Amino acid sequence: MFNILPGDPAKMMLGQNENSEQIAIIKKKYGFDKPITTQYLYYLNDLSPLSFHSTATDNYTNLATQKYSATSLFTISNTTVVLKVPYLRESFAKQGKSVGQIISETLPNTAILALASIAIALLIGIVLGVFSALYKDTWIDKTIQILSTLGMSVPSFFSAILFAWLFGYVLHKYTGLEMTGSLYELDDFGEQTHLKIKNLILPAIVLGIRPLAVVIQLMRNSLLEVFNQDYIRTARAKGLSELDIIKNHAIKNAMNPVVTAISGWFASLLAGAVFVEYIFNWNGLGKEIVDALNNLDLPVIMGSVIIIATMFVCINIIVDVIYGWLDPRVSLDA
Repeated sequence: MFNILPGDPAKMMLGQNENSEQIAIIKKKYGFDKPITTQYLYYLNDLSPLSFHSTATDNYTNLATQKYSATSLFTISNTTVVLKVPYLRESFAKQGKSVGQIISETLPNTAILALASIAIALLIGIVLGVFSALYKDTWIDKTIQILSTLGMSVPSFFSAILFAWLFGYVLHKYTGLEMTGSLYELDDFGEQTHLKIKNLILPAIVLGIRPLAVVIQLMRNSLLEVFNQDYIRTARAKGLSELDIIKNHAIKNAMNPVVTAISGWFASLLAGAVFVEYIFNWNGLGKEIVDALNNLDLPVIMGSVIIIATMFVCINIIVDVIYGWLDPRVSLDA
């Protein structure tokens, strides 16, 4: 699909120093002169932990020892089977820098931002959801519902611009927050990096607004459903206080839909942080993806998508395990 986009990878890698001879060398070296299906198989071969490499000197796969560290398992005819870490190619825009290195440098910042956002959404959302359920149909419930609906309706990029302007510019002398900034920043002399936790506050709040609204709605509706169960009525008949019932019985059983939503939102935040990171100049994977799109840096785009998709699958597997802890009725054997 990326091959329908305009631009020649060989020309992009050479920059202003391109000439027909160098372009031909680059295309042969990286297999750009091959048919699309062959290039696709090359990419899968690089991506697979178990890959095949020809011993022919003029073959693209002979570059294996230059691209990554691999352990040779056995050789059949002119083909060597090797075991390696999946290789995501090299960046077109950042010569000599692998996609894996770029992702390893930026993904932790995005993960920290996503975790902070989810933590804000969970802590505030569960509390507000409980209050909304306890005071059903009162002005408290209606106010919380209006705020949560508003939070779901406002796009993240608009919230990011609004929060950056209001709290980072207009109210800067009161909040001490900056409009832009990353987790680690260079000092004025450009020599040392310093941890800037306060730069996490605004993007984490902005990114957490939408999952917060979802948690409030789900927690409220799930808790109201749990309140109608027989074991809750039994607990009340035994004289347990409302606080004990909520804390020891209701919340745990009402958390299943919340966990489902949060798992999906966490994986989505890894990809959805693109606009928020770009507006706040947060040095994460989202900002890197925007830069890669602007520069048509296809290996970085493809590698980022693969990593995000893999994490999404892993997170959903972890959530299935958590279901069994939250609700013993859920069986993991099937």
